[in-house]
Amino acid sequence: MVHTFIGDLGHLFVIISFVTSILAAYAYFKVAQGNTIEQHRWIKLARGAFYAHGTAILGVVFCLFYIIYNHYFEYHYAWSHSSRNLPTHYMISCFWEGQEGSFLLWLFWHVVLGVILINTNKKWEAPVMAIFAAVQAFLVSMILGIVVFEFKIGSSPFILLREAMDAPIFSINPDFVPEDGTGLNPLLQNYWMVIHPPTLFLGFATTLIPFAYCMAGLWKKEYQAWVRPALPWALFSAMILGVGILMGAYWAYETLNFGGYWNWDPVENAVYVPWLILVASYHTMITYKKSSTGLKTSIILVTATFLLILYATFLTRSGILGESSVHSFTDLGLSGQLLIYFLAFVALSTFIIVRSWKYIPTSEKEISTYSREFWIFIGATTLCLMGFQVLVPTSYPVYNAIVEFFGGFSNLAPPADQVAFYTKFQLYFGIAIAILSGTGQFFWWKKMDKVSLKNALITPLLITLVLATFAMVFSGVKKIEYIILLTAGIYSIVANTVILIAILRNSSLKLAGGSIAHIGVAMILIGIMFSSGYSNVVSLNNTGLLIFKDDNEAMRKENVENVVLWLNEPRNMDQYALTYKGRRIEIAGFPGYVVKKTVVPTNDPYQVITEEEILHEGKKYFDKGDTLRLVNPENTYYQVDYNKPGETSFSLYPRLQINPSMGNIASPDIKRDVHRDLYTHISATLPEEVEWSDTEKYQVKLGEKFFINDYVAVLDGLTRVDGVEGIELGPEDIVVKATVKIFGKANDYVAEPVYIIKDRMAASPPEYVDDLGLKIALDKITPEENTFSFSVNTTQKDYIVLKAIEKPMINILWSGTLLLVFGFIIAIRRRYGEFIKMRNKGVE
Repeated sequence: MVHTFIGDLGHLFVIISFVTSILAAYAYFKVAQGNTIEQHRWIKLARGAFYAHGTAILGVVFCLFYIIYNHYFEYHYAWSHSSRNLPTHYMISCFWEGQEGSFLLWLFWHVVLGVILINTNKKWEAPVMAIFAAVQAFLVSMILGIVVFEFKIGSSPFILLREAMDAPIFSINPDFVPEDGTGLNPLLQNYWMVIHPPTLFLGFATTLIPFAYCMAGLWKKEYQAWVRPALPWALFSAMILGVGILMGAYWAYETLNFGGYWNWDPVENAVYVPWLILVASYHTMITYKKSSTGLKTSIILVTATFLLILYATFLTRSGILGESSVHSFTDLGLSGQLLIYFLAFVALSTFIIVRSWKYIPTSEKEISTYSREFWIFIGATTLCLMGFQVLVPTSYPVYNAIVEFFGGFSNLAPPADQVAFYTKFQLYFGIAIAILSGTGQFFWWKKMDKVSLKNALITPLLITLVLATFAMVFSGVKKIEYIILLTAGIYSIVANTVILIAILRNSSLKLAGGSIAHIGVAMILIGIMFSSGYSNVVSLNNTGLLIFKDDNEAMRKENVENVVLWLNEPRNMDQYALTYKGRRIEIAGFPGYVVKKTVVPTNDPYQVITEEEILHEGKKYFDKGDTLRLVNPENTYYQVDYNKPGETSFSLYPRLQINPSMGNIASPDIKRDVHRDLYTHISATLPEEVEWSDTEKYQVKLGEKFFINDYVAVLDGLTRVDGVEGIELGPEDIVVKATVKIFGKANDYVAEPVYIIKDRMAASPPEYVDDLGLKIALDKITPEENTFSFSVNTTQKDYIVLKAIEKPMINILWSGTLLLVFGFIIAIRRRYGEFIKMRNKGVE
């Protein structure tokens, strides 16, 4: 059955939201024009239209999630992004996996923020919401899904599968509905992907608010007044966008296997750049509030932040990045529309700024080197240069496309080693930021001259030199650029701590947001330096074994940095003795991992049946024969035990997610200590499908030694047994069990194949020795010759190729992010409190 009603309803809500956003923008525009005769009617219409728009957006959200949750795979969006066996929290991730859903998430946040603005700032409501509603109209057009004069406007999330695919089945049966969907991208099946995208898109959405206030101020000739209400929102936006970026970094650290948290991917860069400009903008806005300087700079930076968010959207969703990013969306044919969206706001904002430029107040006062304005301007300039250095190479595909559009040829390519390329520049910018964030605080809180600056800095500099010396001696930092970065980071921490102590002694915590945030930034820089610059591969292959056969530089490096672990064979790695213990699976309702070979699959990939009791820490959870549900049948975990003399042993479970349609994903497991992380992931493993060799026959006597696949074996005994598990024996039936001892390299093994005579028919079920990749069967007993015949098959012994990396001092990075957020929260509370105080006095 094709459920067309819910899709038609959702599409109707999309159309309503588009019309009402245009109506709200026009009505708010009329209010902002100041026609006092009809202003009351227009404001009622504007608010009503925006609330209707918000209701329609909620209706679209409800319809799309209803389709996903109820597995209506007749819809292309549900079929493309979900499946029946996904848990609810991953169904939520399905909602925003596709372009249409992520645009809808962005729209939702704009609705929430718009309602807040309507109810908190009546003075600025009309001009700000006119811009807000206009942006909403552009965004809604991205999911409109209609064709006008052969021009496609948007991509609807409610298109049916039969309309999206030209498959023969729909010619035969137009109402065909697939049994299941293709599922969620394995990379997104992570709890961070449930909270990271909403946070990031809230960050995107909040950048509109300072921009809207700025444009409204210029439009209404309130050239200075817009800064006060915009400043708390700029701080909030910087915090949320920063948290979203850091969540993405932590997701990459836990889920991907490139060995870090930031890979300078073009999509990562496209979000990082506007955040840098946003941080620069609120610093210049604060400067303007304090000294009436930097207003024009603030206008440019606030505008640039929003436009860079639109540019990032174009980069991510237009398909222009091609294969250069693992994060970018596929092109849905919206590249032209996205470009129009971006260029429209570039033109509009440029027009408003140029028209107002000569009227914008400027300070005639010359800025002194010893003024806070000078140091904040230098800091903002450094942040902008940081962003520019990243933006230019990231935009090479756009440059190539522009040149080709005008008939030329350009093949500028991103850096081959993008991590090394960007890091060598960003490192020195980071040093500058650390020095400026430490020194600038003294200018912010005190009037400075040459003498007072010297007196203020002497103590922090001496403490820095002492701490930096100790840090270098005990940490082994030797590279000159890292020594400079470490010293600058420590200096920033010390200087800001000195200021923080003075603030807490003389004032209150609400003034300490900047100092705390700057300490957090310095800790992040130091944490990045240690965890990335001194990241240490400990899984060194000293055997000379070629693990990977490709003869290129990358594979030669991987051959050195990976070790092969054979099943149950201990192997020394650095200070550890490692033992690969086998494959594990995750069972719903079980606190650990279950040995994979103790269960057998069923026709349902999510269900298995136990072949033995399953215990955990002495407690029985499942009986033999129980049907269990897998958390995810694509996931296999590989248990690796670590033993180190004098320390508690532990196990890690790096994961391999096998997904034939979307590619296999190797995810790390991490042992976290206070001073470092041990980061491990699987580089290769034996395929799940076992291929056995041709059968080899052996005829031996009791006590006789023979060779099985290079192992010495001996027939150690032969006994008659009363029964075999799973087989009912009659009184005339016979079972004989042979005991074959096999001498392995590290351990000895015992195989006990049986020979069964049941109902006068013989059977020889094989006995498996997984650790050696053997199966052995007792085929025949010849009493006349006192010999016993065995058949043996061999296969590749189970193994994994493991890479292990030590990440020293990475907790400094994560602790710094928490401090940064805490500093932001304090600053936001302070600035919003100031805004509320002035609003209550009638100054908005």
